[in-house]
Amino acid sequence: MKHLTLEQRYALKAYLDCGKTKSEIARALKVHKSTIYREISRNSSKRGAYNPDSANELAEERKERFCQNRRFDTSMQVKIDNWIKEEQWSPEQIKGHCDRNGIEMVSHERIYQYIRADKQAGGELHKHMRHKLKHRNRPVGGKHVVIRNKVSIDDRPAVINNKERFGDWEIDLIVGRNNKGAMVTLVERKTSMILIRKLEDGKDADGLANTVIRMLLPYKNSVKSITSDNGSEFARHEKIAKKLKADFYFAHPYSSWERGLSEYSNKLIRQYIPKKSNFDTFDSDFVKQVQHKINRRPRKTLHFSTPKTEFFNCVAFAC
Repeated sequence: MKHLTLEQRYALKAYLDCGKTKSEIARALKVHKSTIYREISRNSSKRGAYNPDSANELAEERKERFCQNRRFDTSMQVKIDNWIKEEQWSPEQIKGHCDRNGIEMVSHERIYQYIRADKQAGGELHKHMRHKLKHRNRPVGGKHVVIRNKVSIDDRPAVINNKERFGDWEIDLIVGRNNKGAMVTLVERKTSMILIRKLEDGKDADGLANTVIRMLLPYKNSVKSITSDNGSEFARHEKIAKKLKADFYFAHPYSSWERGLSEYSNKLIRQYIPKKSNFDTFDSDFVKQVQHKINRRPRKTLHFSTPKTEFFNCVAFAC
């Protein structure tokens, strides 16, 4: 069934005012004449007047009702359950993935309703979601540490700030219970691809530098810059920059928003490795599984493609 755009509705109004027949209007708009008859019949006022803005609103309301009433059948429920339980996808990621791949799916709002109903009935779908249907404020900031030969984020090129270029990374550290145990995270800004590794020597700067070099050497040609906070664990930044032939920048103290993608990525990790966890209980294989799951999630910022797909496309085609 063909539906008119708002621009076509304005053209239809103009043709009607000029006395054109419905068949003539259909030919001018390159649609079947039944589309014109249906449009005028369904979207005119009770007095028979046709207004393009009102017609568009009526059409959108019908479309919304149709989406809300679309059948939420068993096969759809099975898919949703699987994506939430096995992949920890959000309702928006599920809907975006389905739209991108031509899979019929209800709206993400309807999926949220389903999850809430499941929770009220004693179900556990909500426990597989990052926020578990709760929203908490997160404090920002951290201890300021003086590090030699730092280059400020103020000197970072605009092409990095705008995420226009492939190969610019953010680095961060997440720590375990009582500040024991640590993992380093690296996320590529354009594609959101994340790499995660446990640090055998905790927050030791030399150990971290060696681990980061091992993580990024396979993608050396895809590393142009790295941006970190002011933690003492990044004191050997010059060693990392020299080995990878990349620039290394430092954000301002107490300004976690300057590394927003890294902050967001760490929240995704916390879905699998909660705060105050004992990192000794997570081996390297588990950490890699977490990395793979996050990189397979469709992202709204990537038009519901995945970080893994976008990253390796850039590696292959030098985007």
